[in-house]
Amino acid sequence: MAEDGTGSARGTRPFPAWARWAVLVALTVVLTVLLQALGVPSPALFAGLAVATVLALIGIGPARVARPATSAAQAVIGVVIGVLARPDTLSAVAADWLPVLLVSLGTLAVSMAAGLLLGVQRGVSPLTGMLALTAGGASGLVAVTRELGGDERIVSVIQYLRVGMVTATMPIVATAVFGAGHVGVGGGPGPAAGPWYLGVALVAVCALVGVPVANRLHVPAGALLGPMVIALALSLSGLTFDASPPTLLVDLAYAVIGWQAGLRFTRPALRTVLRILPLATALILVIVAACAGLGLVLSAATGATPLDGYLATTPGGIYAVLATAISSGGDVTFVVAVQVLRVIFMLLVAPFLARLVGRRWGSGRDTAS
Repeated sequence: MAEDGTGSARGTRPFPAWARWAVLVALTVVLTVLLQALGVPSPALFAGLAVATVLALIGIGPARVARPATSAAQAVIGVVIGVLARPDTLSAVAADWLPVLLVSLGTLAVSMAAGLLLGVQRGVSPLTGMLALTAGGASGLVAVTRELGGDERIVSVIQYLRVGMVTATMPIVATAVFGAGHVGVGGGPGPAAGPWYLGVALVAVCALVGVPVANRLHVPAGALLGPMVIALALSLSGLTFDASPPTLLVDLAYAVIGWQAGLRFTRPALRTVLRILPLATALILVIVAACAGLGLVLSAATGATPLDGYLATTPGGIYAVLATAISSGGDVTFVVAVQVLRVIFMLLVAPFLARLVGRRWGSGRDTAS
């Protein structure tokens, strides 16, 4: 039976839009709570992606997420990342800025090379492959992929496959290879937060200032990078007053980004993702191994222990890394500082490189639809 534009069969009563959104929101909340209890990274984003994908594939999901909602979600995520950089944290690597920068460049080069290899797969463009395997700021990269010309369905699945693999293997590697003791993972303690209304005000200020400036300067992914840079500047200046975006607002932003990607899933798109998973998994393992090697280089250059070097360069799961560093007695400040700098560096550089890749090779090879 043919279907109309709402995804319901012609000749039957259409599933109303409000009911589609109600089902999507309710199931996302339930799954988010379950995933949070299991310690899954970014549970709201993963839940939003999973629920939206299933509803889209069975034809009862909403048509799409409105562009203002996705832009607002990008702004929230940008602020979340920006406030991670704090003067007391980054001062821990001030004397070793050159090795940290070079290692971050090495991580970017390895990620990009792996992404371009993924881009040789049928149905995946080099641009999408690069965004899918860039090791830094998974939620931010998923949020801006469509704007940059990539396929956010592929990028979202591969990015969170990377985060999941890193989080799962980190305790094993830390214990078996680097001799860490009492290793555990989990949400990890985040930075101290001020009152929720200060967090909301911080997001509003960063968005209202950062987005117009980024758009005026034609910055790629301006809805994310503009607020991120403003939040970064305020945080390093000590002008955030310990504010950070409220948890509920962050979870909503993550869910919106997940919905954005999931609602565009079709059966051909799902088949493309499943087909590239073996190669993507192998490339992720290569990236993890290469970053561990870069961690040893960082250790030798800075005098950090090999375990701290490994944790500082592990490509994903910053709060899981923090929890592991705490439980193993590592240099938490050093590890977190390098991780934060890597994430910010990747998100600042990746959109510009993605634009160059899109111009050089184009983004038209994504054939999943």
